[in-house]
Amino acid sequence: MHIHILGICGTFMGGVAALAREAGHRVTGCDAGVYPPMSDQLRALGIDLIEGYGVDQLELKPDLFVVGNVVSRGNPLMEAILDAGLPYTSGPQWLSEHVLQGRHVLAVAGTHGKTTTTSMLTWILEACGLQPGFLVGGVPQNFGVSARLGSGAPFVIEADEYDTAFFDKRSKFVHYRPRTAVLNNLEFDHADIFADLAAIEAQFHHLVRTVPASGRLVVNAREEALERVLTRGCWSDVTRFGVRGDTPGFRARGEPHAFDVLKAGVLVGRVEWSLLGEHNQMNALAAIAAAEHVGVPPQQACEALGRFENVKRRMEVKGEVQGITVYDDFAHHPTAIRTTVDGLRRKVGPDARILAVFEPRSNTMKLGTMKALLPWSLEDADLAICHSGGLGWDAGEALAEMGERAMVADTIDGVVAKVLKAARPGDHILCMSNGGFGGIHAKLLAALGQ
Repeated sequence: MHIHILGICGTFMGGVAALAREAGHRVTGCDAGVYPPMSDQLRALGIDLIEGYGVDQLELKPDLFVVGNVVSRGNPLMEAILDAGLPYTSGPQWLSEHVLQGRHVLAVAGTHGKTTTTSMLTWILEACGLQPGFLVGGVPQNFGVSARLGSGAPFVIEADEYDTAFFDKRSKFVHYRPRTAVLNNLEFDHADIFADLAAIEAQFHHLVRTVPASGRLVVNAREEALERVLTRGCWSDVTRFGVRGDTPGFRARGEPHAFDVLKAGVLVGRVEWSLLGEHNQMNALAAIAAAEHVGVPPQQACEALGRFENVKRRMEVKGEVQGITVYDDFAHHPTAIRTTVDGLRRKVGPDARILAVFEPRSNTMKLGTMKALLPWSLEDADLAICHSGGLGWDAGEALAEMGERAMVADTIDGVVAKVLKAARPGDHILCMSNGGFGGIHAKLLAALGQ
């Protein structure tokens, strides 16, 4: 089959392309501004990429067009496909029909930690010999690729609640029909498509409805929103993590970098690794509980996590110059920013300075829906520098209560200049964005080196 993918450079659609190519299909694709790293990965796989959405792409005559959710009505190529009555489907639907059928699907959902938890779970299964397939919205460093078919029964997938396509407004994850579903956490996000938290809870319950009675829901015990989801109806086994005391379920005892894992109060393993933050400790518990459902004993899962190398762009050190360390992290929601800064603070101690450099780039943040939470999210930073270019709201006003601890610049060069003026040896510069951030990491390292 020849498939042509619209919006191929997104992390999800790029993963679909890689899986299709591995399965033996001919794959081509297009995007607006074909961009790395996904473009480099896809070209290395022999996938032809086209810049833009020109109508002349109809001449490729693929068997099927696979449409990413970045494509909307008015897109010239999509309009031509509709006018010609040509066959098309969404990425999640294609994946469901051509990859996930007959597999034991383990889906990881939640507002935060999906990529990391999916990567942890995949690595546990790999280390224990189960040869899983996977599709992750990032690049797990244990694998070096974001997707593969795998030869074993399990398939691990990052399960996003964002909508499927312009013609299918259900969340992506309802297509996956998992046997094991992780519900990591649940907060309001994606203000561009969801009116409120209740609307997202409804989509999560749609996911719960697809899990069979013989399946397992792995649920964060500390999330009231998830409890509300379950009260709407639940037909599967529920295993909770993050429980208190001897309550049935999984909990951690110890610091995030070295902790015992207990199930119903009984010690079942210990994790010692280089990851930081309580959020990663919780991610680990979720992955251990999910792996248990496909037969991996918790002790073996804990041992595997000791060799987990994290995901690119998760507190990734980009370099050190003049005693100043520059990090890259994907955090973009206020809660994610807060947990990321907290994790770094735990690592470097109370006396080291943290300069939090961030851009509100997600659709939700661009709308200003969560701007009031930014000072809270940056409490542990000594200085916050915000890239405010392209925002429809006043970042300076939103950060005003931080006083001299906050700065704003409307260009990347302006941000770099402010960091250079403030930085001194021993500082930790934490750059946070869900985009490329204008190559700020390399610019900072070069400027600091001079």
